[in-house]
Amino acid sequence: MEAGLPFLSQDDRRFASFFPDDAALEQIATGFIWAEGPVWLDDIGEFRFSDIPNNRMMTWSQDRGLRVFRQPSQRANGNTLDRNGAMISCEHGGRCVSRTGKDGKYEVLATHWNGKRLNSPNDVVVKSDGSIWFTDPPYGIVSDYEGIRAESEVGGNNVYRLDPDTSAVDLVADDFDRPNGLAFSPDETVLYIADSGRARGFGFGFDDTRPHHVRAFDVIDGRKLGNSRVVAEVDVVPDGLRVDTEGLLWISAADGIHCYTPSGERLGRILVPEVVANLTFGGPQRSRLFITATSSVYALETRRQGAQIP
Repeated sequence: MEAGLPFLSQDDRRFASFFPDDAALEQIATGFIWAEGPVWLDDIGEFRFSDIPNNRMMTWSQDRGLRVFRQPSQRANGNTLDRNGAMISCEHGGRCVSRTGKDGKYEVLATHWNGKRLNSPNDVVVKSDGSIWFTDPPYGIVSDYEGIRAESEVGGNNVYRLDPDTSAVDLVADDFDRPNGLAFSPDETVLYIADSGRARGFGFGFDDTRPHHVRAFDVIDGRKLGNSRVVAEVDVVPDGLRVDTEGLLWISAADGIHCYTPSGERLGRILVPEVVANLTFGGPQRSRLFITATSSVYALETRRQGAQIP
């Protein structure tokens, strides 16, 4: 651990320089069952996140504190923004991807692939061309804890691209165990996707023979993925992840946030006192790290900036 910053564990001496000397890991809200899906809305200065088993979405701001944004939320999980500032959400209960406009208008964007109902869309990112890329593991259908128990219709756990012009849902990866968090590199030539296969879902424990890593893919013609390679083996399981403006990977894990270079070198960890599910960069400079961790949300000021709309 770094003297003066007890929440850091360094693998590389550079890691401590990513944080102000007086940085503190602050618990800004608590009282949830499984906090997930963080997203920062810069135009209104609010941070939203999902509380999946409680079937609600919460919102927090420095001025107004914590409030319920939506309940029921269809057990929404991952959230992001599109290029118009609308919120894109993955819903376990609705087994769909939805959009909530700035005016509050709600619409469902995707429910099926090849005529078969999606499993339980989990996490999502929007590319600069407006295409929506999302993961579809079975966590919302293996039990009633995060969704509604059901059999898979698609018969696999895939990654999809939703076309902004045609609304077609196209398969881009079908060789994952449990595809989870995802993020583009700053130049959008690489897509990083976590495989949390080691975690089988609520009540099913862990399987050490299953993957717990993050893979990188080359983005081909803006529509397809190729050249898969593992860039990070993450302790226990990786979940949500983000990329900063210099291309470093910030990956959630059981003990906190792990920071990796694109070549797979771990620089260090932010140690969090609860199991972490996800993270995002926010605040006026996109330099404040918001961390959803089981029953609480934490915030930490950094000297980094998030690369994309969070």
